[in-house]
Amino acid sequence: MLGLPEQIKACLFDLDGVLTPTAAVHAAAWKEMFDAFLEQRARRRGDSFVPFSVHDDYPTYVDGKPRADGIRSFLASRHVELPEGSPEDPPSAQTVHGLGNRKNEIVVARLREGGIAAYPGSVRYLRALAAAGIGRAVVSSSANCAQVLADAGIGCLLPVRIDGVVAAREHLAGKPAPDTYLAAARALRTPPSRSAVFEDALAGVEAGRAGGFGFVVGVDRVGHADALVAHGADITVPDLAVLLDPGGHDGDGAGGDRAGCAAVGNGSLS
Repeated sequence: MLGLPEQIKACLFDLDGVLTPTAAVHAAAWKEMFDAFLEQRARRRGDSFVPFSVHDDYPTYVDGKPRADGIRSFLASRHVELPEGSPEDPPSAQTVHGLGNRKNEIVVARLREGGIAAYPGSVRYLRALAAAGIGRAVVSSSANCAQVLADAGIGCLLPVRIDGVVAAREHLAGKPAPDTYLAAARALRTPPSRSAVFEDALAGVEAGRAGGFGFVVGVDRVGHADALVAHGADITVPDLAVLLDPGGHDGDGAGGDRAGCAAVGNGSLS
């Protein structure tokens, strides 16, 4: 009834694009930040302005990675070098961390304006896993993960949270390295071979494959199923509800559902 191999006893979920429709918010924020930077740079240097592409640049260089890693990756693709700066840099600073703080500022403002709701199909699936006694964790590079879980009302369905805050504290490498997913499996006391990874990002399915996880599910909401499989997914689904009902699904739109419980994600490795 869960669409999983029999040996799977724990499920590890990316947040943005898998549990909540916040991937689109992040993509738009990346574009707003990078386009402003690139346009200003092109004007200053007398070059042509080539905007950031949500369709191509976002999944290739940014999606699923820690913020600073995504910035470095995209800038390298444009042959742009910036000083690292520090996490305390203001959003106006022309540094890697400055751009990252500007992007986060945009995300927080957009989330505040639009509100957050979980995909109904994802809520259904989390509830089904809880009823079946399957372990559950959220694994996200976002430093805003705890707030998103709380606002979406799904924290109580995800007892373990490994996010950008935990990764920084525990010095865990970000996706496509498998470290954060391995930390979640340890927290659930389940070996990777008996754990499943659910990801919509190419870097995320790569992390699942690199970590030796027993099953990697690619969540394809934007039409890149083939790329997810090429990067490591065992199967792809348009929504988690498909795993409960292979003949059809509901609730994969931008609307959402609330789990009707308090968020309790503890960000613990124990």
